[in-house]
Amino acid sequence: MKCLRDKRLWLLDMDGTLYLGDSLFPGVPQFLRAIRESGGQYLYLTNNSSRGTDAYIYRLKHFGILAKPEEFLTSADAAIDLLKKEQPGKKGFVVGTVSLMGQMEEAGLSVSGEDWQNADYLLIGFDRELTFRKLEDTCRLLAERPDIPYYATNPDWVCPTEFGSVPDCGSICEMIFRASGKRPRIIGKPETAMLELAMERTGVSREDTVVIGDRIYTDIASGANAGIDSVFVLSGEGTMADIDSFGITPTWIFPSVLEVAEEILH
Repeated sequence: MKCLRDKRLWLLDMDGTLYLGDSLFPGVPQFLRAIRESGGQYLYLTNNSSRGTDAYIYRLKHFGILAKPEEFLTSADAAIDLLKKEQPGKKGFVVGTVSLMGQMEEAGLSVSGEDWQNADYLLIGFDRELTFRKLEDTCRLLAERPDIPYYATNPDWVCPTEFGSVPDCGSICEMIFRASGKRPRIIGKPETAMLELAMERTGVSREDTVVIGDRIYTDIASGANAGIDSVFVLSGEGTMADIDSFGITPTWIFPSVLEVAEEILH
């Protein structure tokens, strides 16, 4: 019988799983402590490409949780890893935040948020600085060069906030699809790149790894696609109806991480 306490690597979604907006969910410190006390380790995984690791460290510190840069993997990290392999020395047109482009440039990638005419590939991220000009330039690029490599950091429709939700990268890509007829190649969850990178960095096997999150179509689907167990928490966007809607069954289901902590300890 599978046991959560035996898991050695926990891949933690953040938005909707550990916190919502500026509110930390009850039981998060106990949950993180329970993982460590059971002999496990954890990495924070998020599809949100709009912020860098420093911003997440600052946010968790605001909640009283100390974190290190090496404990994070974002869809931006996965995108950088993939693009360095598939588009070495090429220039990308990026619809994303200044933070995303800064991370890419720091990693040695050539990117621009304006020069679409000379782009070798196109990347869409969760752009909190989105303008109509960016959308128009993207559609021009796809119209003039329909075969250009086209990527997106993640397919999330919305990003949860304390007041509800705001459009995420998936919604931006849907607007572009309605105008251009083109869909991107997804890099973040539910694809396996982030999970594979996490297991590669830690040296932990699939059998000893578990992913936890609040979305069936990204977090839980990524676990299913990677062949690892998953924990679905009902604290964020997802509901029980999503299991039937998407046809993906998590290994475990809990109301929140507080109950997960209790399961690990007891």
